[in-house]
This record gives sequence, structure tokens and C-alpha cells, in this order.
Amino acid sequence: MIVCICNAIRESQIRTAARHCPGDAEAVYRSLGCAPQCRQCLDDATDILDAERCAA
Repeated sequence: MIVCICNAIRESQIRTAARHCPGDAEAVYRSLGCAPQCRQCLDDATDILDAERCAA
């Protein structure tokens, strides 16, 4: 599933980055070589990060 349409970031990319990047959603985007554009995806990205980190 695509979470960020502006940068075409998929949920799987965010989950993988969550394991390697300790920061917030914006830090994860930077680790993927992007930056939030319209910022509408940040809440969903944060939820995915939290879920992935809790499961680890």
C-alpha cells in the first residue's frame, strides 16, 4: 500500500526504515531520501512506525 503519494513511499518501506532509523516520520522520510510534501501522510506514517517498533 502506498502511504505517501507525493513521494510514492510504500508501507513496507516505512516498516523497514522503522527498524533502522530511530527518529520520527520526518526522519524516516529523510532516511529514504525524501521529505514530506503535503504532510497529509504523516499521521499514518507515524502509526505504522509505532506499530512496527512495538512489534520488534
